[in-house]
Amino acid sequence: MQDTNDLKLMLDSRIPLIVIETHEEKKAVDMLLRVAREKDRELHRWSITDGLRPMSFGLELQPKSSQLTEPEEVLQHIKSQDRPGLYLLCDLHPFLAEQPKIVRLIKDIALNHLSVPHVIILLSHRLQLPPEISRYGASFRLSLPSDERIMAIIREEARHWSKENNNARLKTDNATLRKLVVNLQGLSASDVRRLVRQAIWNDGAITQADIPAVNKAKFALMDMEGAMSFEYETADFSQVAGLENLKRWLLARKDAFTGNGSDLESPKGIMLLGIQGGGKSLAAKAVAGAWGLPLLRLDVGALYNKYHGETERNLREALDMADAMSPCVLWLDEIEKAMSQGSSDGGTSRRLLGTLLTWMAERKSQVFLAATSNDISKLPPELIRKGRMDEIFFVDLPDEKVRQAIFSIHLSKRDLDPSQFDLEQLAAASDGFSGAEIEQAIVAARYCARSESEVLNTEHVLRELSDTSPLSVIMSEEIHKLRHWAAERTIPA
Repeated sequence: MQDTNDLKLMLDSRIPLIVIETHEEKKAVDMLLRVAREKDRELHRWSITDGLRPMSFGLELQPKSSQLTEPEEVLQHIKSQDRPGLYLLCDLHPFLAEQPKIVRLIKDIALNHLSVPHVIILLSHRLQLPPEISRYGASFRLSLPSDERIMAIIREEARHWSKENNNARLKTDNATLRKLVVNLQGLSASDVRRLVRQAIWNDGAITQADIPAVNKAKFALMDMEGAMSFEYETADFSQVAGLENLKRWLLARKDAFTGNGSDLESPKGIMLLGIQGGGKSLAAKAVAGAWGLPLLRLDVGALYNKYHGETERNLREALDMADAMSPCVLWLDEIEKAMSQGSSDGGTSRRLLGTLLTWMAERKSQVFLAATSNDISKLPPELIRKGRMDEIFFVDLPDEKVRQAIFSIHLSKRDLDPSQFDLEQLAAASDGFSGAEIEQAIVAARYCARSESEVLNTEHVLRELSDTSPLSVIMSEEIHKLRHWAAERTIPA
């Protein structure tokens, strides 16, 4: 009903060109039919397969009009009509980019709107008006289903499955259903129904195991590939050794962000500063794992485009995608690569910063930022001040106790029994090693043991550690400088 009222308002406002971007063409056509009947307006639909045909009751076009399959012909026909009408043109977007005469004809019709108030409605899955006619148009978006409607769809599909399976009872629980509803937000009703149906008919149940698959399918439906990627495997806190302060901070804010009855303000995001290989990326993944949310990773390098304004548009589209996937965690890896202060890029980084700051200040969606940086000194202060980010955590090299835990985790991941290794000796020998360097020492030791036809043991790992110069030695000056900067400005993770 709200969609119908909004569209009526746009028609009353005498807008000559309306753009509807949606995959739900049937829903949009049904709504336009209702509005046309209530407004007593002629509605005609065009597609390249069916030509131009009347849709309103009691209205007919000239016989030849149904043969108008070419866009130029149908626009010439509309331009020649003296009686105002609503013209729904489906999937015209390829012709707007390839045929300038099409754009000119639309502009002619729009310019003549005061004399003959035709309204052209462009319906497509995605469409951006050329600049020549963008000022004459307005965008209209179909509303997405509410939480109550999503739950109703789930119940409808559950009843249908039960009827088809001898009135069997669907296995689920209220907590899982609530979580499913949250993760289906941002999708059309038809997409919600399709994903719910897949989850139910797979095994006759809706469980926590269905949530990641739903998020993966949702990401695919939204066509987000490019600068944004979906991280299918998020880390569990059991995979993260140390970082006790960060773990406590996240667990204390879980309910506030996920909305489980908390009246506290929702957290906005964190900055993870630290040494390369120290576990910043793993910690960012663990945020999503701890909160049970989908994780999106924004590749800032993929945002850049040589054409003016395109880089900022890429960022806006990526942030819109994150909003659509909410609630979620958005991981900005090595953020300084895109937002560093400098003038050698023609001001692109400053414009990117402005776009990001505006989104951070105005967003209403549940998107938690987890940004990582190797050199925070390159970042502008307005990005990292309180209010933009909730906290800055410094991820230092692991101490001896944490190194023991790291060895245990990586040995267990490779089906090796940590109790068969001298973890204390390995931890002592790996002083100054990052978590990534410890993992690589185990990987190299396994190759060594295999080549010697021996079972991997402590000596193999110790040998690899002794042959490795960690980053803390190779770049000791830079690391010392980073630690000194972080000592009084950040919280140890």
